Amino acid sequence: MVGSDETRLVVLRGNSASGKSSVAAGLRERFGQGLALVGQDNLRRVVLREHDRPGAANIGLIDLTARYALDAGFHVVVEGILYADRYGDMLARLRADHRGPTHGYYLDVPFAETLARHATKPIADDVSETQLRDWYRPRDLLPDGVETVIGVGSALEETVGRIMLDTGLAHLPARDR
Repeated sequence: MVGSDETRLVVLRGNSASGKSSVAAGLRERFGQGLALVGQDNLRRVVLREHDRPGAANIGLIDLTARYALDAGFHVVVEGILYADRYGDMLARLRADHRGPTHGYYLDVPFAETLARHATKPIADDVSETQLRDWYRPRDLLPDGVETVIGVGSALEETVGRIMLDTGLAHLPARDR
């Protein structure tokens, strides 16, 4: 078992440029200290500098990092594309092992909007439309209905507010500053 009855685990998934990192940052800003962000891009691309593939080392590192933070008393947001076929088993084990409430969200953004949002990102010149199209998986949901789907019509602040309320984070105190 991992974490405590009080710790919250939030899993944010979706395609590239769906808003996952922005939502995670909004949750952290709104909650304050005591909320750990476990970002797939950071662990995979920065820490390990590896490609996303089945069985890659980042899958275990995401799991280990989330578990460590939960055991240390942090609420945890795991965010990334986190393809269901590659990360689903790890996320299911993490969900099953977590003692506290776990909430999953899938940010569902159509490909055309993904392209428009991607054009505003710093990596826009490094990642082509063809690459984005290859990465894009429509509604790549985890099995058993464990995710709430949030559509493109939900603005950033609305999405952050909804998740804060759904998870109970809105009513919990941040750690001492």
